[in-house]
Amino acid sequence: MKIMIAVDDSPHSRYALDSVLERPWPQDTSVLLLTVLDPFHPDYSGWDPSTIQDALDFQIAVREALGRFGEEALKELTLKFGQDFVAFEIKEGRVKETIVDTALGWGADLLVMGSHGRSGIQKFLLGSVSQAVVSHAPCSVEIIKRKAV
Repeated sequence: MKIMIAVDDSPHSRYALDSVLERPWPQDTSVLLLTVLDPFHPDYSGWDPSTIQDALDFQIAVREALGRFGEEALKELTLKFGQDFVAFEIKEGRVKETIVDTALGWGADLLVMGSHGRSGIQKFLLGSVSQAVVSHAPCSVEIIKRKAV
């Protein structure tokens, strides 16, 4: 079985990762941990030349944070599945499309991801990555929602 876990460094992703770690899986299950970073765009700096470096520095900081989250998660996955059966990738691109394309290219049997649980105007303005992935993924998709506290 090939499980792809799409994560960012949010509590929602942590919950999805924990869900995979807590369950039994067939022997020789492979896991790909994927995080996707939106590419830098001048809109992030408001097209103001004086703030472009700040926006670029922020992009670098986000990539480093995602890398740290991924490396820690990779250690946990390695303990469960074994070194030869886990991988971690950071890709840059449009999040929804990159997740779907990676699942297709890797041949995932199951894609697991957390849901931020946005609704209403937030969902309309920000979009729903999980909804788009469910609609276009080449494999089964499991959306892990955090329990209400």
